[in-house]
Amino acid sequence: MPLSRHISPDELLRKHQERYRIHSGRKFSGAPGTSGRSMHVASPYINRYTAWEPIPKYKLPINGVDSKSAYQIIHDDLDLDGKPNLNLASFVSTFVEDESLRLTVENMTKNLADSDEYPALMDIHSRCISILGSIWNASPSEKPIGSATTGSSEAIHLGGLAMKRRWQEKRKAEGKDTSNPNIIMGANAQVALEKFARYFDVESRLIPVSEESSHCLDASKVLDYVDENTIGIYVILGSTYTGHYEPVKQISEILDQYEAETGHDIPIHVDGASGGFIAPFCHPNTVWDFRLKRVHSINTSGHKYGLVAAGLGWIIWRSEAYLPKHLIFELKYLGGVEQSFTLNFSRPGSQVIQQYYNFIHLGQAGYRRIQRNSLANARLLSNVLESTGYFTCLSEIHRKKGLHKYVPGIADDSDDPEHYNAGLPVVAWRLSDDFKKNYPHVKQASISTMLRVKGYIIPNYPLPPDEADVEILRVVVRESMSADLLEQLCEDIVIVTESLISADPIDMAALAHPLQRIQEESHFARAATSLGSLSEHGSTGDLSTTTKYKHGHYKGVC
Repeated sequence: MPLSRHISPDELLRKHQERYRIHSGRKFSGAPGTSGRSMHVASPYINRYTAWEPIPKYKLPINGVDSKSAYQIIHDDLDLDGKPNLNLASFVSTFVEDESLRLTVENMTKNLADSDEYPALMDIHSRCISILGSIWNASPSEKPIGSATTGSSEAIHLGGLAMKRRWQEKRKAEGKDTSNPNIIMGANAQVALEKFARYFDVESRLIPVSEESSHCLDASKVLDYVDENTIGIYVILGSTYTGHYEPVKQISEILDQYEAETGHDIPIHVDGASGGFIAPFCHPNTVWDFRLKRVHSINTSGHKYGLVAAGLGWIIWRSEAYLPKHLIFELKYLGGVEQSFTLNFSRPGSQVIQQYYNFIHLGQAGYRRIQRNSLANARLLSNVLESTGYFTCLSEIHRKKGLHKYVPGIADDSDDPEHYNAGLPVVAWRLSDDFKKNYPHVKQASISTMLRVKGYIIPNYPLPPDEADVEILRVVVRESMSADLLEQLCEDIVIVTESLISADPIDMAALAHPLQRIQEESHFARAATSLGSLSEHGSTGDLSTTTKYKHGHYKGVC
């Protein structure tokens, strides 16, 4: 990886390795015409890959090395990764219990797509679907149907595709045009939602967000964006920016009234990637799931607050009637007949086993205890940050229900999440107005950079369009955040901030990785991280016109 635009360390290494080979008379053991014998020695560090022969990176070597050496090489390479537990930017679970890990290893080679070979695995898959359906208040009489997916992205696409096909079938039956479908979502939508619109030729209408709408979809503006070509609306149970739940019930009631006036039936797909495993255990009085008839489908990520390792999502439709038959394929070449309606086929089954392990090991009480503990830790971090006077929180799970502004001296000690504003265990904050006035030389991004030096990954990024001039720092509180880690994090944030106050003005962005700076400065990178320009309704358009529109660039953060 080049250190700058002008120096390539890879090229320099190859040059000096070649000089060494010529002067020492050594032959590369992997070169054609050489013996390439593996060195079977006691130490895995004494092998053919040394200073004069680099480890293969881009081409398959002629000969290999012994298994211990191969393991040690890759093991040491991965030491350069960050510590998963200090990656406070990610919603993805980084802790797996020993017994769950043992089940994973024992079943690592099982293919979830092969129901004939692995009937017990498929039975566990079906049990997980039933358990999730009951958690989300699905009615057995409606015959709910669902599937495991490769994360929430695939699940979101399947939910959108089902809404599109049902809209097309209805329009065709009525003899109406089907060429201009659109889908509604907030401008805070995670990138997977807009990917659906782009990949499946659906106009994406993004509803602007604001402080008044809690930085997520503004229900009061929904009717300005829907029409007879609207296939559905994505409503997010837990914005990736600030953790707020979008008002599913309020939007459902608005669409009920719209249908009564126009006859247009617009379904809701709930993106519960994180909230699908938080709300049932922490906010049972929040109505967002299949209790609302307009909610046709829900997705969640098992690998987020479902507490499974990365790679597992789920989608459930309230009834098989909402999954069009022509989206279901019958597969007959693995020894039996299987129905498939996922975008992926072969995939590991071990994550489904991890999910079932969590279900029967934790039960409702265990999930409730873990998720409430995460919210309690997030509230504590929020209160500490605001009490410094340095910061203002945009997330609101630490404020009493109905209170949306920070009031000094007011803190609540209740342990009941229902006592506070509903949301994810997410802390999103920025420098306070007073702080920026008193210390204008301190850049908020510098706090993120300095915390990275200590090992934390805490992103600093802009809010969605209409609020893109506001940048936030964000911490995702997961199961693995211990009391000690939380205490140390609070201390480190304060230390870093105060060191920047007393330091000479400096642009900490200069310390960012050089490739990152190059990418951020390049037009290609800006286009790559954008999902296009917005039309009058917020639809994606030609990337070449992104500068034309005020709200053309943003990237969802997961």
